[in-house]
Amino acid sequence: MAPIIFQRISIAEELQRVYNRFPGARYFGFYNFSMPVIVLRDPELLTMIGVKNFDQFCDRRGFADEDVDPVMGGNLFSLRGDRWRYMRRVLSPAFTASKMKTLFTLMSDCAVSFADYIAMESKGGKVYDLKNIFGRYTTDIVATCCYGLSVDSMKNPNNDFYRFGKETLNFLSGLSIKFLMGKNFPTLFKLLGVRFFSDEAHKYFLRIVGDTVRMREEKGIHRPDMIQLMMETRDNDGRGISIEEMTNQAFVFFFAGVQTTSTFLCFAAHEIAMNPEVKAKLRAEIEELGRKTNGNPTYEDIRDMQYMDAVLHESLRLYSLAFMDRICVKEFQLPPATPDSKPVTIKPGRVVWFLPFSLQRDGAHFPDPMKFKPERFLKGEVPQHAYVPFGVGPRLCIGNRFALMEAKVLMFHLLWRCDLEPSADTPVPMKLNRKSFVLAAENGFWLNFRTRELEKVVS
Repeated sequence: MAPIIFQRISIAEELQRVYNRFPGARYFGFYNFSMPVIVLRDPELLTMIGVKNFDQFCDRRGFADEDVDPVMGGNLFSLRGDRWRYMRRVLSPAFTASKMKTLFTLMSDCAVSFADYIAMESKGGKVYDLKNIFGRYTTDIVATCCYGLSVDSMKNPNNDFYRFGKETLNFLSGLSIKFLMGKNFPTLFKLLGVRFFSDEAHKYFLRIVGDTVRMREEKGIHRPDMIQLMMETRDNDGRGISIEEMTNQAFVFFFAGVQTTSTFLCFAAHEIAMNPEVKAKLRAEIEELGRKTNGNPTYEDIRDMQYMDAVLHESLRLYSLAFMDRICVKEFQLPPATPDSKPVTIKPGRVVWFLPFSLQRDGAHFPDPMKFKPERFLKGEVPQHAYVPFGVGPRLCIGNRFALMEAKVLMFHLLWRCDLEPSADTPVPMKLNRKSFVLAAENGFWLNFRTRELEKVVS
C-alpha cells in the first residue's frame, strides 16, 4: 500500500498491478496495511460470495463509527445486519422502474435547463471543466429528486446547496486520506473523534431535511422521493425513522449522486469526444430520436436508447470503483485458488475484496480491454459476472437505475444541442489522479463545447 500512501500511483492502478501478478489464481491474499484481505479474481467466486452465499458475507466495512460520525457511520452503505436490511427495504421503493418514470420529468427539466445554458454560452465554442459543470447538474438532480429542493446551479452557482456540496466532497483535500485511514484504522479514528465532514455541513443537511419534513406534514404535501418514503415509516406519534436517521440516509445519496455520478459523466463525455466513430453512431441515434420527438423524448424513449446505453456501460467498464468489500459473518470455505493448492477457510470478521476496475480491464474477460468499444454490450460479448460496476447481489448499488437515467437524459439533451471536442487541455492519454481516493483525471477533465444549429439538425 506504500505507493498509494505516498501518492506515487492511483489506488485503482496499484490494485490492478497487484491483481495482474496472479493471472492463474482464482484469488490471492495481501495485507491492506495490517489487515489481511482475500481478493477474488474469479467471477464465479464473486457470484458465490456476493449472491449465493450472501448471508455469510452480508456486511461491508464502513468508514466511520456511527457514535462519532453518524452521517458516515449510520447510512445505508455502512449499516450492517438487520439494520441494513430494514433500511434497504424502506428505501428500495424509491428506486424502482416505476419511480424512475415518475422522477423522469424532474430529471428532464434539469437536463434541458443545463443544455440550454451550455448551448447559449458555447455558440463560438467554449472550453469547460467537466467536473465543475457536471457537478452542478448532478447537484440539481439530487436536490430536486431526493430533497425536494429546486435549485439551478448553472445560473446560480453560489446557492447554498451546491456550495456545501462542493466544499464537503473535495477529494483533493484531506478527505481522501480520511477515507483511506478511516476504513483501515477505525479504532484510532474513534479514539481521536475524527469526523469526515464539518459540524456546519451536518447541521445544514439536518436543517434541510427537518424543514422539508415539517413543511410536508403541515401542508399535506406528497412527493415521490426518498424523504417521503422515510416519512411514511413514522406513525401518528412520530415513531419510526428519525430526522437524524433521514439525514444520514439522504446524505449518502447526496454523496453518491453528486460525486460518483458527476465523475461517471466526465469519463463518458471524455470517451465520446475522443472516439469519433462512437460519437457519430451516438449522434445518429440521438438525431433520429430528436426528430421523432421534436427534442422532447419520453421516459420510454430514453430508456430504449440502445447505443446510448452501450456507450455509458462501456464507460463504466473502463472507469469503475477500485475495490468493494464484504465482511465474513459466518465461517466459509473457499475452493482452492490454484489446481495445486488447498481450500482456504475464511473466519468471521475477515475481509474479502473484489476489484471492479481490475476485473473489467482483464483481457481474459474483455478482449482488447483498453479499447473503448460500446459494441461489446450490443453483441452479448460481456460476461455477466465480470461486469460489476454497481456491485453484486443484494448489496448492489440501490441507485444504479437512478444514475443511469440521469446520465442518459443529460447526454441526450446535451449532445442534441452541442458538439463535444478535445481541447488543448484535454488529457491524452487519460491519467488518473494519484491523490484522490476516488477515480479522477490527474489534471482535470477538459473539453470544448460547440453549439449546434438545431434548424439543420431537425431538418
